[in-house]
Amino acid sequence: VQLQASGGGLVQPGGSLRLSCAASGSIFGFGAMGWYRRGPGKQRELVAIITRGGRVNYADSVKGRFTISRDNAKDTVYLQMNTLKPEDTAVYYCNAQTLGPGAMDYWGQGTQVTVSS
Repeated sequence: VQLQASGGGLVQPGGSLRLSCAASGSIFGFGAMGWYRRGPGKQRELVAIITRGGRVNYADSVKGRFTISRDNAKDTVYLQMNTLKPEDTAVYYCNAQTLGPGAMDYWGQGTQVTVSS
């Protein structure tokens, strides 16, 4: 199983970025998929998660600014980030749970998001 994340970069406060994460290699597909982040000097935290059926959950700090979505046909999860703040600066990691026997969690390689003027 592989997760390939992309879309990070440098953006000014108030700007937007869209992260993508393409998952592959699971015979039975993927269940919940999500995004986590680790800011400088901080622990990793959940940003947003979406079930295969489309139910979503967000961290309070990003509600109303970030939107998670997925394309089940492509096994890809997206994170649209709007009105970015300097405190959103972090390495963002995608996560996916495989379906079927022996289901496991897998992580992408991380993509840097820097919000700075």
